[in-house]
Amino acid sequence: MPEVLKAPLVVEFPFTRSLGPVQSAFLTGLRERVVLGVRTGDGRTLVPPVEYDPVTAEEIRDLVEVAPTGTVTTWAWNHAPRRAQPLDTPFAWVLVKLDGADTALLHALDAPGPDAVRTGMRVRIRWAEERTGAITDIACFEPYEGRAEPAGHDGRFDDLVTGIVAPARLDYVYSPGRAQSAYMEALSERRTVGERCPSCRKVYVPPRGACPTCGVATFEAVEVGPRGTVTTYCIVNIKAKNLDIEVPYVYAHIALDGADLALHGRIGGIPYDQVRMGLRVEPVWTADGRHPDHYRPTGEPDADYDVYKELV
Repeated sequence: MPEVLKAPLVVEFPFTRSLGPVQSAFLTGLRERVVLGVRTGDGRTLVPPVEYDPVTAEEIRDLVEVAPTGTVTTWAWNHAPRRAQPLDTPFAWVLVKLDGADTALLHALDAPGPDAVRTGMRVRIRWAEERTGAITDIACFEPYEGRAEPAGHDGRFDDLVTGIVAPARLDYVYSPGRAQSAYMEALSERRTVGERCPSCRKVYVPPRGACPTCGVATFEAVEVGPRGTVTTYCIVNIKAKNLDIEVPYVYAHIALDGADLALHGRIGGIPYDQVRMGLRVEPVWTADGRHPDHYRPTGEPDADYDVYKELV
């Protein structure tokens, strides 16, 4: 039996967002060790605050301070913390209804073990030593039997936090399966191989093992390319982390000759503002590359739009 291919992959990007007046006050408050909620028209206090009432959809701006102490409403034990979680030792995820709030806040509870956690237990916020205006300004919750009283902050600050950058990351192990394993094996030989649907006769590259249109299994291998046609493209102006390519550059959909599905590829060997739909291109390989590094113009006349319009 052939070896099953697999590889660890990471999808990671920084998510940048601006803050409205309510979220801005909430995160600025955390920086100043103040927890703010927002009061609805019927008198409920929501923590964390939102800008619109989830029941009536009414805009709400009435900020009110709540206590840094509260009660656990439910919990789950995390026996194996993952990268970038609040604590690096086992802890409990808890929903805590802070004193003065009508909704619960999700965060970590530092406890010696699951036997030390219970619904209804009293806790308080443990503040991070360095605070920047983010939810991580709450380092975690910790057991506490007392009750603190809020000072009655009105939610007005001189130096508001107006935006945050939240890193998003997904770690996973990818196993390509039969069809894509054969595709990658062919790429290692500098060939591009797709599979033909026995029903509609379309050739799909990269192959999925089944026709996305007909839903039937595909097994017939078909070599395509190596040349192809740019069907559509975009100009990339933001440099990606850990990618040694100077911006701007062009990323395109390329319909290889003989294929009925366009694949992705970077266009090089031509100024970015000269790339166009219909441009004829060919792959460029590096010495030890397992896939084309980029595609460059072949010098042929551009393809007629009618030839590739179904692949745009």
